[in-house]
Amino acid sequence: MSSILGNKLKVSIFGESHGKGIGAVVDGFPAGVRIDMEELGKFMARRAPGKDKTSTPRKESDIPEILSGMLDGVSCGTPIAAVIANSDQHSNDYKNVAAVARPGHADYTGFVRYGGHNDVRGGGHFSARLTAPLTFAGGLALQYLASRGIFVGAHLRRVACVDDAAFDPVNLSREQLLAPGAAGFPVIDPDAEAPMREAIEAARLDGDSVGGIIEVAAVGLPAGVGSPMFDTVEGRLAFGYYGIPAVKGVEFGAGFAAADKRGSENNDPFLVDDSGRIVTSKNDHGGVLGGITSGMPVIARIALKPTPSIAKPQDSVDYVKNENAVMEVRGRHDPCVAVRAVPVAEAVTAIVLADMLLEQGV
Repeated sequence: MSSILGNKLKVSIFGESHGKGIGAVVDGFPAGVRIDMEELGKFMARRAPGKDKTSTPRKESDIPEILSGMLDGVSCGTPIAAVIANSDQHSNDYKNVAAVARPGHADYTGFVRYGGHNDVRGGGHFSARLTAPLTFAGGLALQYLASRGIFVGAHLRRVACVDDAAFDPVNLSREQLLAPGAAGFPVIDPDAEAPMREAIEAARLDGDSVGGIIEVAAVGLPAGVGSPMFDTVEGRLAFGYYGIPAVKGVEFGAGFAAADKRGSENNDPFLVDDSGRIVTSKNDHGGVLGGITSGMPVIARIALKPTPSIAKPQDSVDYVKNENAVMEVRGRHDPCVAVRAVPVAEAVTAIVLADMLLEQGV
């Protein structure tokens, strides 16, 4: 099993949801980068549970204890290791999943893959709890990118058939990009918040859940980052995005909508702007051509399935006895995982882009 993301900048995630702690080792982070710990804490707090009814009531402070790699707030160039304590586990909620598979979860596949030795409490290493150290590592990468004039942001593009406005794919400013993350609820259009919250709450009260789509973007990237074939910007980002629990779909630029267009509609005309930069008049290519950045905003959307842990009884199997069974999920769960996944999408994007920049020495 590999829980490592990156080539030059390697992020290794460890721990289980109900173990003593979870954490990350960030290897290859450049020396001499001053980290604003208050800003890092604010970023991680966006992902932390227990804030309102859109998330699990599990209470975790998610404060990382940095063990190595930093001195007086500045990176040393050596591996940065951090541990986040687990302090609010209800492991007894998971006794019934030791043999009966929760639909939509990795209980059965994990049992088969690891011969029954996987930790099922809270999902173990499969849990979205592991996105806390991933967010820590991404928070470091975000500050490194910002020091180079590159910024990453995201918002809830869609929840339970309720749409938010989209990022401007051509003239996306840093302020517009970062505004949703600074809001209490990560949307561009304030009018989208109430109906999204209502849909999430309706599902929660019904013992159910809803999914969503996150739109993530990066601005300030130079043209020329990435490679064709199997080392594309899209491929590297998608690899990272699929490491986020519940992600089931990824698209860039016009994405699947491009299949319904003619080439004359989908192609983005080039031009030289008033500052002498080569740009495109629109951005259906999502900032990437031939796997390489064009200098336009990189735009991606990731689809997250509804939280599989729901209160309704569900048909399942006892995979030890090999017989049919009914699963009633206990525990505390997000009625919509997409809400807290917004900063996680930003974190993964930052890690991948920082890794590619460091690889190429750009």
